Amino acid sequence: MKKDLSFLKSNIIAHRGYFDNKNIPENSLRAFELAMKKNYIIELDLHLLKDKKIVVFHDDNLKRMTGINKNIKEYSYDELKNIKLLNSNYNIPTLEEVLKLVDGKVPMIIEFKYDRKPGQLEKEAVKQLDNYKGKFSVKSFNPLSVNWFRKHRPEYIRGLLINYSHKNIKQLITSKMILLNMCKPDYLSCSYKYYKSKKIKKYREKMPVIAWTIRNKDKYEKVKDSFDNFICENLE
Repeated sequence: MKKDLSFLKSNIIAHRGYFDNKNIPENSLRAFELAMKKNYIIELDLHLLKDKKIVVFHDDNLKRMTGINKNIKEYSYDELKNIKLLNSNYNIPTLEEVLKLVDGKVPMIIEFKYDRKPGQLEKEAVKQLDNYKGKFSVKSFNPLSVNWFRKHRPEYIRGLLINYSHKNIKQLITSKMILLNMCKPDYLSCSYKYYKSKKIKKYREKMPVIAWTIRNKDKYEKVKDSFDNFICENLE
């Protein structure tokens, strides 16, 4: 199946939207609105709640973004919906709200978090993504998640996040490149710190490689020829 990956390079990628975490929180509807105004590709993160609702949020734990020291998967949406991000007026959005907001106006790169058994979040998400008309890709650090899409939604564009520096054994296992052939990603994404990596250069001969997270122009200029696109913050 020939897939059109060109949208992955159509513009730089706004990491969790266009945010500053002072007035505009990451992964908020406002951060996505501002990214859309710039015509940036939007990168976002998904978690599955205990009532099978899907929300857009990065961390496993709520503390950094809400001050509440509790794992997000322990909440239902009714319990979560009135919690504010960083003392702002913005709530944690649902996937449904984000899809309705973006509505195909810009591409999205959707990261599947892995605090649950692979397949649970994915199965619920495709109920919405199957009907979405805009351009998007799915990605995860967990190759079992990427492999779920290979088996159940082979038409989806799927990316594997890789990192060679994990200290946590669980994360190290899920990052092992031995599983690359199993999940057969359409593209890879890794830290910009590997811009001199011969392995990354070799992979670029086969598929796009997207780097994270560029936060200033000097860093971009240093690594710009080593990757196919960049996930960025401080985008100006």
